[in-house]
Amino acid sequence: MTSYVRRAATVAAGALALTLGLSVPALAHVTVNPGTAEQGGWTKIAFRVPNERDNASTTKVEVEFPTDHPLPFVSVRPVPGWDVKITRGKLPKPVVSDAGDTITESVLKITWSGGKVESGQFQEFEVSAGPLPKNVDAIAFPTAQTYSNGEVVKWADAPKADGSEAEHPAPTLKLVAAEEEDDNQSTAAPTAPGAAPTVAAAARDDDEGGNNTPALVLGGLGLVAGLVGAGAGLAALRRSRG
Repeated sequence: MTSYVRRAATVAAGALALTLGLSVPALAHVTVNPGTAEQGGWTKIAFRVPNERDNASTTKVEVEFPTDHPLPFVSVRPVPGWDVKITRGKLPKPVVSDAGDTITESVLKITWSGGKVESGQFQEFEVSAGPLPKNVDAIAFPTAQTYSNGEVVKWADAPKADGSEAEHPAPTLKLVAAEEEDDNQSTAAPTAPGAAPTVAAAARDDDEGGNNTPALVLGGLGLVAGLVGAGAGLAALRRSRG
């Protein structure tokens, strides 16, 4: 019985180690964070670069920007210890923007170098970009990750046709339709100074986190007490006259 338990534990441990070994690379992809942004707007994104190697550090990151849907305005946030270079150039062919402008050149690539991402660490490289295209569902940013031993890993694979994840997927920003403002918000007529709040106003205040119920109750009790006192005084005056 004891030997059976030991063998079962050994098999389970081996399976767990194999599972973790297979899953680690999947968790170490270069990604865009956050992964979604609104079409037609501006966004701040971070290219998250983890180090996949135990014997080398990441020393350079090159991110390619789209040329079929160029981003006219791009700025970067400085990263301590890293040098950054924004490469601008002519597009393969002119592109007409959503605003009707013809774009002939744009940002083609951003390169970060001079720093280090050690084993077991990651670094985020932030970018502000826009305006984003309105009629596109996603933008891919093929990225090359260079290690101190000379190895270069290219994260540029397109999604597979069967929906499964590619071995080295390109960091991708999904674009969603902009949220429309709610034009059906109810408007309330102004309340005269000193007037008691209406039931609708009280309900609205309560929905907004207010707590007007105790005040309304106390106000009602005070009104009733005043009426009772006035009635008693009138009755006493009549008795005194009689």
